[in-house]
Amino acid sequence: MLIGSGGAGKSTLARELGKRLNIQVHHLDALLWKPGWTLTTRDEQREIQRGLCGRDRWIVDGNYGATMDERIRAADTVIFLDMSRTVCLYRILKRRIRYHGRTRPDMQRDCPERLDLEFAKWVWNYPKEKRPGVQAMLDGLGPDKQVFILKNRKAVRAFLDRLPN
Repeated sequence: MLIGSGGAGKSTLARELGKRLNIQVHHLDALLWKPGWTLTTRDEQREIQRGLCGRDRWIVDGNYGATMDERIRAADTVIFLDMSRTVCLYRILKRRIRYHGRTRPDMQRDCPERLDLEFAKWVWNYPKEKRPGVQAMLDGLGPDKQVFILKNRKAVRAFLDRLPN
């Protein structure tokens, strides 16, 4: 499972991992949002994730902290993209420009790319408000979980270089 701030590169890395490892990739943004930016209910989110996590092999990218426990229990590997807030903000702005008026590939149809102040604040505050909880959760995982914390593009490249092409 891949987690991290918006703009950290979760979906991009998930797609690359899926290709290299021949494992189906599931983007929570595409699964948990309905057309028109309507979020599924918490019960629906848990049901969707149970279906994904019940499979033998999967790659899931996305945060959704309220239902993260479902994925954590089922995952054997957790990748935390712990990128700087400036990198993440730059990337969400770049993504907004690239997909202006269109839906990006890792998103539900009829959810055109958008960038609002609330989301930008969430990304900016992620290191202070969300990261400590994520780090505590990762620190509490047992030895049966592989945890990778990747802090920059170079670390992501090094991680990928250790995998088959």
